[in-house]
Amino acid sequence: MKVHLVDGTYELFRHHFGPPSRQTTTSADLAATRGVVASVLGMLESGVTHIGVGTDHVVESFRNQLWAGYKTSEGMPPELLAQFPVVEHALRALGVVVWPMVELEADDALASAAALSAEDPEVEQVIICTPDKDLAQCVVDQRVVQLDRRSQTVVDAQGVREKFGVAPRSIPDWLALVGDSADGFPGLPGWGKRSASAVLAHYGSIDEIPADVGQWDPGVRMAVRGSASLAATLAGDRRRALLFRTLATLRIERGLIRGVGDLAWHGPDPDFEGVSRFLGDPRLYERAVALARRRG
Repeated sequence: MKVHLVDGTYELFRHHFGPPSRQTTTSADLAATRGVVASVLGMLESGVTHIGVGTDHVVESFRNQLWAGYKTSEGMPPELLAQFPVVEHALRALGVVVWPMVELEADDALASAAALSAEDPEVEQVIICTPDKDLAQCVVDQRVVQLDRRSQTVVDAQGVREKFGVAPRSIPDWLALVGDSADGFPGLPGWGKRSASAVLAHYGSIDEIPADVGQWDPGVRMAVRGSASLAATLAGDRRRALLFRTLATLRIERGLIRGVGDLAWHGPDPDFEGVSRFLGDPRLYERAVALARRRG
């Protein structure tokens, strides 16, 4: 079996800011929710059997306590924020497992489900449906991969190396040095994508990078422009770099699911009919019931 894990927050943003869904009698404020539900139902119709969706029920998380500049819900359209509980309820009614995260983030839920699912020998592949670079740290060879559903691009471990210049396990260190504007932390001055990739490709983690540039591998020192300055910056700002790595490292919550069987889709709940009408598209219910019948 294959397990599909969906970034519900990304999907809600994508459908909110993307082209409007087909016209219905329902308020446009529900268009993003309708789009997400239709999209997930489309995945099930395409053959997906085991699926879970992570959402940021509350945008703020424990990471905001560690770094004041970490991302918040400030400035987000209120009509978008209002749809998080709606889309969570609608997906549950569809019969899909939803993880509405409060202390942790949707990314942590996806990372946890990916790690736990990959441990099951009956799982052929885990597919994390998001282009979010944070989730690249979860990729394992071709067993756990990322899928950008918009471009239908699949990224395995080799793809992560080609894209970022480092192995998946080094992604938190890479983000710590380079920064992540989407999550609200700046990285270290002078450290860019190329320099971080070149150094981490050799050392693997911030912990292994010598404080004295004179102790750097000669090949790395020669390949990286301004290596002395970068080494000095890291030596003086190592504590902050480690903090940023903590922010970028996804948490694995082993109690998130009891087993892969939790993610199996068995059909919609009875109240999905009312949910579909509320969303302005009764055919969603008809499609879900027809699919459940076909699967027996």
